[in-house]
Amino acid sequence: MKIAMGADHAGYELKNKLAEVVKSLGHEVIDLGSNGPDSVDYPDYAAAVCGKVTAGAADKGVLICGTGIGMTIAANKVPGIRCALVHDLFSAKATREHNDSNVLAIGERVVGPGLAEEILRVWLSTDFSQGERHQGRIAKVMQLENSAALHP
Repeated sequence: MKIAMGADHAGYELKNKLAEVVKSLGHEVIDLGSNGPDSVDYPDYAAAVCGKVTAGAADKGVLICGTGIGMTIAANKVPGIRCALVHDLFSAKATREHNDSNVLAIGERVVGPGLAEEILRVWLSTDFSQGERHQGRIAKVMQLENSAALHP
C-alpha cells in the first residue's frame, strides 16, 4: 500500500518514527511534511494527505499533531475522507472493521511512540468487515456529507 503521512510541528517526530514502521511493513510512504519544530498550520497537512487519498495516489493516510484533534477535524471536512482519531488498540481495529476509516490521526502528546506504533500496525492490518449493517451506516454518513439540506 501507499501511505500518505503528514504532521504539524507538534507531530513531526512521531510521524518520522511511524514512517519507518510503515516501511518495515513493506508499504510505501508518501511524506508530505512537516519535518521540523517551526510552527505550521495543521489544516495544510491534513489537506495534503487527504488530497492524496481522495485522488487515489495513496491508499490510506496518517496524520499526527499534538492531540490529533485538529487534524481529525480538518481531515473530515474533505469529501470522501473518514478520519478516525485513535489512541487505543480497540479503536484502531474497530474503526477499520466498522467504519472503513481511510485516514488515521494520532496525538503525539497523548500517546507514547510504542503505543502509536501498535495502533498503526493494527490499523494498517485490519480490513473493513464488509458487513451489510456497516456498509449501510457508512452510506448514511456519505449522505450527510453530500446533503444539500445541510448546506443551504
